[in-house]
Amino acid sequence: MKGQKINDRYQIIKSIGEGGMANVYLAYDTILDRNVAVKVLRGDLATDEKFVRRFQREALSASSLTHPNIVEVYDVGEDNDQYYIVMEYIEGKHLKELLKKRGKLTTSEVIDIMLQITDGMSMAHDSYIIHRDIKPQNIMILENGVVKITDFGIAMAMNAAQLTQTNSVMGSVHYLPPEQANGKGSTLQSDIYSMGILMYELLTGKLPYKGDNAVEIALKHLKESLPDVKEELPDLPQSIANIIKKATAKNPKNRYADAREMHEDLLTCMDDSRKNEPPFQFEHSENVSDEKKETKKINAKKEIEEGEEPIAKKITEKDLKKQNKLLIVLACIFTGLVVIVTSVVLLIPTLTKQKEIIIPDITGLTEEEAIKKLQEEGFQIADEIETVSSSEIEEGKVVKTNPVIGSKRTQGTQVKLYISEGEKKITIENYIGQDYTYVQGLLEGKLQVIIEKKDTEDEKAEANKVIGQSVEAGTKLSEGDYITLYIPNIDKYPDFTDGSYTVDEVKNYLKEYNVSVTVVEQVDTTKAKGTIIKQSRKAGDPIIRGAGITITVAKEASDLDESDDPKDNIICTPEQKALGACE
Repeated sequence: MKGQKINDRYQIIKSIGEGGMANVYLAYDTILDRNVAVKVLRGDLATDEKFVRRFQREALSASSLTHPNIVEVYDVGEDNDQYYIVMEYIEGKHLKELLKKRGKLTTSEVIDIMLQITDGMSMAHDSYIIHRDIKPQNIMILENGVVKITDFGIAMAMNAAQLTQTNSVMGSVHYLPPEQANGKGSTLQSDIYSMGILMYELLTGKLPYKGDNAVEIALKHLKESLPDVKEELPDLPQSIANIIKKATAKNPKNRYADAREMHEDLLTCMDDSRKNEPPFQFEHSENVSDEKKETKKINAKKEIEEGEEPIAKKITEKDLKKQNKLLIVLACIFTGLVVIVTSVVLLIPTLTKQKEIIIPDITGLTEEEAIKKLQEEGFQIADEIETVSSSEIEEGKVVKTNPVIGSKRTQGTQVKLYISEGEKKITIENYIGQDYTYVQGLLEGKLQVIIEKKDTEDEKAEANKVIGQSVEAGTKLSEGDYITLYIPNIDKYPDFTDGSYTVDEVKNYLKEYNVSVTVVEQVDTTKAKGTIIKQSRKAGDPIIRGAGITITVAKEASDLDESDDPKDNIICTPEQKALGACE
């Protein structure tokens, strides 16, 4: 509840999300004076002691991860049988929300997002921490484009319990590696598979496998080849298609070894030299069971061949003893060699490991200042320097870098600079009289275009033509600004004489348009009494708000008074006659 304190420290402000694993709250840390996100475990998980112990252990392990692309875990605890995890509060949206709004993302956007995800996951994999639940709902994106991976603690602990959480499985099964679907343990390469499926979805706006339930989708991950992304996006560089194919291989042996290897491949995938590279070919069989069968066949064949060799003589008991002694000696030697080799393998990386340094914050520096600072820290500058529009950073100054600012890299790593070209302005033209769908297509992607209907007295106005705009021609707007295009609010008069309308229905129909209805009567022996036989405004004429219409209804001759002129078939008031409504 709002105002409630967890552990007498985290004061609940409001609920910001609900899921199958936990409820999420925005809270205020009364000790450190900051807003935080608090996830409270829900359902059967909170009563599962085995899961809770694992959750606490894994969440504490995740708290050791400090990276600009990973949501930081501050605290893990329990209060009145409620188990919670306190994390950095992110003001942004998750990728699933972005996909719902945009449909799919551009290639450059996807590469930028995946570079940040693999950069964060590289740090986790270096510590041999496996996320196990990479999906768009667990990837947050901030307004400035920075990506944050969340739910490390819950995702790692969730693996054993997720089969009992139906809604959790349905969200995760679309990204489920075959080895997990087959009930086997997760490895670093399990995260690689999920990242490959995520990349496919961001580019195409579609999930590769669909089904009516979690089991059906899991079986497709096990048995069906991933649809070729180039069938959806024929112009996609082959290098990017290769990354998705390698990441989503069924056989883990065919995938990237870890996130860092995938990240390194992503860094160069947009280079001109790689765009038309040959399609990726699997080195090992994608059917893991076939691979195992083949190995068994080879071993069986070898045993048969050895068994067919002629035996020259019987081995005596003395010979067996000699052989046993020899085997013992060889085993000792082999064990010693294994110990030596293992020690060397473990020590060499420690002795030769290069020092990792953090890419400094050079946002807002000039190109010259940024290059100098990076070189002083031991980094190299990439030859290609890209310009990007920015409403926040002054023209000629650094907006961002790749790898991202704050990430750790070894000395000598190349850093690419992105320099501001200033705020990009769009000059507004006079769009009045043009087809609004054409203008909308012209401006969308640059401006936020709103289409609004507006009343008009121009009877010649066309429904699809712009009759006004909220921003005058010649005005310069920034990217993302709003402009409203006005189109005529035109509705047409129906045919009230077709027999389907009564006088009351006509009045009700035109009431919302504030159209006054004048009713006159005329003798007509061919129509039933009260039938509408004429209307002063033709069917198909535009309805003008505040205007008037006269409808003529049938009247029987017997209804005529003696005072009525028998030559005059129209019965109406003197005021209507003066207006000419009865003529």
